[in-house]
Amino acid sequence: MLSPVNVPDSPSSSTSATPWPRIESLALSHFGVRALRPGQRELIDAVLAGSDAVGILPTGGGKSLTYQLPALVLPRPVVVISPLIALMKDQCDHMDDADVDAAELDSTLTASEERDCEREIRAGAHPLVYVTPERFRTEECQAMLRARGVSLIAVDEAHCASSWGHDFRPAYMAIARGAEALGRPPILALTATATSDTATDIVKQLGMRAPRMVRTSLVRPNLSFEVERTVNEMAKRSALLRLFDDEAGAGIVYTATVKKADELYRWIGALRVPVARYHGRMSAAEREESRAHFMSGRVRVMVATKAFGMGIDKADTRFVTHYEFPDSLESYVQEAGRAGRDGKPARCVLLYRLEDRRVQRFFLATRAPGRGDVEKVVAAAGRAADILSTSTSTSTSTSRKSECAAEKIARATGVGRRRVEGIVAHWQRLVNARGGGGGGGVRDVVDALVSEYDGRRRRDEARLRAMMRYAEGVGDRAVAIAEYFGEGVTALAHRQ
Repeated sequence: MLSPVNVPDSPSSSTSATPWPRIESLALSHFGVRALRPGQRELIDAVLAGSDAVGILPTGGGKSLTYQLPALVLPRPVVVISPLIALMKDQCDHMDDADVDAAELDSTLTASEERDCEREIRAGAHPLVYVTPERFRTEECQAMLRARGVSLIAVDEAHCASSWGHDFRPAYMAIARGAEALGRPPILALTATATSDTATDIVKQLGMRAPRMVRTSLVRPNLSFEVERTVNEMAKRSALLRLFDDEAGAGIVYTATVKKADELYRWIGALRVPVARYHGRMSAAEREESRAHFMSGRVRVMVATKAFGMGIDKADTRFVTHYEFPDSLESYVQEAGRAGRDGKPARCVLLYRLEDRRVQRFFLATRAPGRGDVEKVVAAAGRAADILSTSTSTSTSTSRKSECAAEKIARATGVGRRRVEGIVAHWQRLVNARGGGGGGGVRDVVDALVSEYDGRRRRDEARLRAMMRYAEGVGDRAVAIAEYFGEGVTALAHRQ
């Protein structure tokens, strides 16, 4: 049973051997930080003592500093596993500004740039090495990291490792094996949103050993959480215009669909409000241009789907509005938390209309694979051992075989590649849980996977119901959020 540490506002005194005077000096000289935030001291203390740790800190709560500072005193590099190339680039830019050497390995590098980067990593030139989970599991990456050694593995957006989380990503499930191949350095798992069930599953999937659990309040005192009920589209637009009039600063308007994002973008633009849009159907160049215009202040309002997510850090964002409610409180808190990172008052407004739930219910109905997709993937893969053997080691050839297998299965079945990879990842976990054996024939495998996906679908539906209860409730919104994430009213009152 995990015992989370709810961290008070004032840092507790440490009895460990952590060199705090040096840490505090480095925090000031490199990052301009005069005092650590709640949770940071406890997590730094744990990893420098060689322990695993899980940090559940709010969006904008300073999670990155909990591995960046240790990287400056640990003898070997800290490997940061991050889900997005854009997020890694942003982190490396920040490190460059802080005069800290950091390397990133991603698909945007040319062959010569990649060779130079790997040579520098082997030579120990970079205390911080950023990689995606897909790159981390390859033999080239593993061999390069073994050559120098690794002091700490930091897993950013760790909820992606959990099928209980709201943004599961199959490649995260290979991290535990990769850590073992590197001699099993300490693992630091970080996320902004995790219920107790999700946190427990993160620990399981990452193979963590008696981790220190540190959870601070997800509800920042400067954020005002509001719900405005609207009866139709006209009422929603009127509420949005009032918000634009009331708040002079920049803001984000989240929509549930690309269609609605495009529609609002055109409408707001016609009102001569400087606006940009961001969603997955835009080209990478178009998305980057929109992001740059918003971050620089050239536009006041960003209309976006959830694609405008991790790594967005515009400190003076004065409001985040959800034009349609998201699929869960996990998603909502993470997206709303992009407001007010400068510590000044900011508003998080949900425009609620009962009919909007139909959109999210449609998404939920198609999110988890049904029996048909599972049967197609299993049939195309042949025997379970054939496909599972492509991913049980971290060699380059097996990783590439796994990728090729996923592509072939996707083409043969018509099932999307990402869904194929997800089914295979869950298949692997099932086999590992059974001690490496298939535990029966093909029908048994299919039944077990379908049962797992049915369970995930029920959890997704429960999260949507919780989101609706939040929208329809009449009590204090911050208290409702705190209670959902297991903080309790007492913990929230302590912070107010």
